[in-house]
Amino acid sequence: GMATGGRVIHHLKQFAPDKRNTILFAGYQAGGTRGANLVHGAKEIKIHGEMIPVNAEVVMLEGMSAHADQEEILEWLKQLPKAPKAVYVTHGEPEGASAMQLAIREKLDWNAEVPQHLETKELT
Repeated sequence: GMATGGRVIHHLKQFAPDKRNTILFAGYQAGGTRGANLVHGAKEIKIHGEMIPVNAEVVMLEGMSAHADQEEILEWLKQLPKAPKAVYVTHGEPEGASAMQLAIREKLDWNAEVPQHLETKELT
């Protein structure tokens, strides 16, 4: 989860200070997360209230996401027996969500929306 919780933070705390180590990310790191900070060159990270130096090499493998890309999602949506009343794009960074909304509208001619933070929709 973007190096924000779980066992990985204990590993980071132990291995990030040592320049002999490599921290390898194999997937997208959302902005504002510990993972994104590491990928973007943070020299120290906060773990359990303590600032941990980052001397290890940090490497990002591009293209290793476990998520479907836009074209794969569109192909999946095309398999629905009929168009839904609306598609709500609720995952991803704002720019990516807006791009997905636009693709659904343009390529499928369906109603697609990106709900605002804390907005609710009644599904009937």
